[in-house]
Amino acid sequence: MTARHTDLVEPYPIAVPEDELQDLLNRLAATRWPDRETVPDAGQGPQSERIRALCDHWATGYDWRRTERAINSFGSSRTVLDGIDVHFLHVRSAEPGAAPLLLCHGWPGSILEFRHLVGPLTDPVAHGGNAEDAFHLVIPSMPGFGFSGKPTTTGWNISQVADAWITLMRRLGYDDWFAQGGDWGAAVVEQITRTAPERCRGVHFNLPLVFPTPQEMSEATEVEQQMMARAQRYQTELDGYARVQATRPQTVGYSLADSPAGLAAWIYTLFQDVTDNDGDPETVIDRDEILDDIMLYWLPNAAASAARLYWEERQSSAEHTGSRPPNPVPAGFSIFPGEAVQASRRWIERRYETVLHYARLDRGGHFAALEQPDILTDQIRTTFRPLRAS
Repeated sequence: MTARHTDLVEPYPIAVPEDELQDLLNRLAATRWPDRETVPDAGQGPQSERIRALCDHWATGYDWRRTERAINSFGSSRTVLDGIDVHFLHVRSAEPGAAPLLLCHGWPGSILEFRHLVGPLTDPVAHGGNAEDAFHLVIPSMPGFGFSGKPTTTGWNISQVADAWITLMRRLGYDDWFAQGGDWGAAVVEQITRTAPERCRGVHFNLPLVFPTPQEMSEATEVEQQMMARAQRYQTELDGYARVQATRPQTVGYSLADSPAGLAAWIYTLFQDVTDNDGDPETVIDRDEILDDIMLYWLPNAAASAARLYWEERQSSAEHTGSRPPNPVPAGFSIFPGEAVQASRRWIERRYETVLHYARLDRGGHFAALEQPDILTDQIRTTFRPLRAS
């Protein structure tokens, strides 16, 4: 994209040239595979047989044009924010009482993470809900991700993304609105509540940015100890990708930009490790939908630019140290069992002035919108319903 210095919001239909799709097929066919793993499980990363099968399907059974049509049907648009072209989906509800809702993705997520929420949230009556639960949806792709532009200078950290989304909502005509996020999207939403609490009416998180203090750790209940153990396992066994991206995003970027099989394995690792599955992520997320997500990193060559968000946040981490006063914006929390980062209600209530909703679910993981869209939809509706009635 070429940045335009304007407040214009315009349709932006996605139309990937055919030669780019053919280049992908050529690269998949020419993949030089590594030796297979030396363990009988995924302890060294996604197993060779699984990634080979994924790439074979990518080359022979996957249809990007289907996904392209879906993106375009969701009001694919773009605008310039702080000099960066931002691609976003804007789906307006036909219900007159619909409220605006900002949905924020993370890594390795994308705007397509919310695809199954669009219908139920914008047209609840057609999906077994009530008209008063309708939302207008704004689903932006962060700079450096998907079909948004790529920053060419440093500084695009979570705070700048939050400022951009506040501007985006105002530019679309929404004076106040709700917001939802997980992963980095949760960090963006949290920052929005700190920057513009007068505009953000309420928030919902499926990943709580709540980390226990030493005293809370020493006083932890059995359930809280289990939450701490999950987080510890993630930090010691599963977060290698994050450490690489936070310190050497350019180094890994060369490989991810050149090899579709390498990119697929890098992203598939997360679907494998943090979804609620019995060793097979494709039992909870359709294989084509996993490839759809990978394509939003492959086609725009966004692997390195997206990875830099980790580096940016590492550079700005000093800004976020120290305690903050309790968050004033009403909030809801959905704790999915497959999520690595979890928090108890009492931890949360010490950090948020108003907890509208707290639930520990019996199924679902980090990619809740893809794994359990019906449950997440209900959680979002339940969280914001009291605020809409007031």
